[in-house]
Amino acid sequence: MAVSLGGLAKRLVREDLINEDEALTATQEALKEKKTVVAYMVEHDLVAASTLAQLAADEFGTPIFDLDAFDLELAPKELVSSSLLQSHHILPLVKRGNRLFIGLSDPTNLLAIDEIKFHTGLSVEAVLVEEDKLTVSLEKLLDDSSDAFGAMDDEEGLDDLDIVDTKKAEDESSVVDGADDAPVVRFINQMLLSAIKKGASDLHFEPYEKSYRVRFRIDGILQVASKPPIGLGPKMSARLKIMSNLDISERRVPQDGRIKLKISKTKSIDFRVNTLPTLFGEKIVLRILDSAAAKMGIDALGYEDDQKDLYMTALQKPQGMILVTGPTGSGKTVSLYTGLNILNQEGTNISTAEDPVEINLDGINQVNVNNRVGLDFAVALRSFLRQDPDIIMVGEIRDLETASIGIKAAQTGHMVMSTLHTNSAAETLTRMLNMGVPSFNLATTINLIIAQRLARRLCSNCKQPADIPQDVLRKEGFTTELMNTATIYKPVGCSNCNKGYKGRVGIYEVVRITPTISKIIMEEGNSIELSKAFADEGFNSLRKSGLVKVAKGVTSLEEVNRITTD
Repeated sequence: MAVSLGGLAKRLVREDLINEDEALTATQEALKEKKTVVAYMVEHDLVAASTLAQLAADEFGTPIFDLDAFDLELAPKELVSSSLLQSHHILPLVKRGNRLFIGLSDPTNLLAIDEIKFHTGLSVEAVLVEEDKLTVSLEKLLDDSSDAFGAMDDEEGLDDLDIVDTKKAEDESSVVDGADDAPVVRFINQMLLSAIKKGASDLHFEPYEKSYRVRFRIDGILQVASKPPIGLGPKMSARLKIMSNLDISERRVPQDGRIKLKISKTKSIDFRVNTLPTLFGEKIVLRILDSAAAKMGIDALGYEDDQKDLYMTALQKPQGMILVTGPTGSGKTVSLYTGLNILNQEGTNISTAEDPVEINLDGINQVNVNNRVGLDFAVALRSFLRQDPDIIMVGEIRDLETASIGIKAAQTGHMVMSTLHTNSAAETLTRMLNMGVPSFNLATTINLIIAQRLARRLCSNCKQPADIPQDVLRKEGFTTELMNTATIYKPVGCSNCNKGYKGRVGIYEVVRITPTISKIIMEEGNSIELSKAFADEGFNSLRKSGLVKVAKGVTSLEEVNRITTD
């Protein structure tokens, strides 16, 4: 088929920027590749994008718009689907009344203008933009808006994910049943699957005044995963609430729910869901509860050998209390569940009170506390003591009543495990003293305290040795012995990791209550005195345990500095 040169190609030949054969070849190849001639020429470095824009503006009398001065956040991206933007290589710029201004690099692309008119019902006016800037801006717009609603049409299985036990709720609601909302269903499903695949611990669906974003918490750090159109926020909230069996008509108060997502015949993932009314809509956070994390085994958690021995020894005691402490998201639950799995034998009766139950453990009696009906930790604990228990786990000690019942249980032949939200082992003891727990009860009942954090693990594929002067290391807390055995690495970043890190590892302060420490507790010593006693007894602080991980090349010094203090 003969191909004739268009006006712009002829102009380029007249200006001696390319010869006629090159112009013909570019026109033919652009047609084959379903691209504009301008896009083909810039891609193959035949003519500079800025030169093409100037000539096209002169040839067709179309104004040039500088994309460098344009804020993509203002683009009315919700008006045009991603498939149209990609197929016609155009960028929506501004909507004024009934007029939509679009940016394109080839003014002869009249088909694009006609299709945008048809799909939007608006009057469309085109302005010229430079091809290279258009490509970059369009890619960024598609990434940010993540019009996954259109991009997922060809992905298999996104319509058919099995949401366990929510069919009735879906049948009863018409909010997301229509064909217009099928893309929302696929988008939500894709976000859930993507979060699982990337190893995220949480998903945040967040509405703002002029934008909407979805973030994943990966290795403890929040990252933007998508920026869908803001107008779809209410539909996404409704879909998530239906999946969680929540009241879709209630938007004024927080709600808690749960999603069980069956991703294969043999594997399902639980999500804990919480909604929160904010100024511009409901923020919804999903916590991924993967039961495999609780069954990794103690060797996978990152305890040093001496710390693991202390934990295992404490677990084998017939009575007493083990406390695990740290901020939210520091891995306390996994540490407790790992211990429970070790103790979970046919001859043992284990009961747990949790708020809420995060991971179902076969063979363990788990109770969800429910303050609205009067079932709090203290009530559950009292009931456990009438159930012939061997081991009791309390999700958190929040008040004197729960602490007192737990200590009495530990003193009467039961193993009690629980958590507190404190920053160190020493602060755990002073916190319980401040609650009003008698010092002699603490000194004689607590067997072990574990304070912990989660540090990002260096990617083994790309980490590189870090050249850090010894005087700097000494200031950071390295001992001479540790420096002599240290191999310190720094993060680099590659296609297999996230900015040089992949996965997380626990950093622990594991303290056994010795006679010396018991004496200080009895004297109601403060956290400074207790910390000194721990060090004197040979128990590594969180900081020192972190430096040991740095010396072994497991994590970086920057990461330990981020999560611990001197």
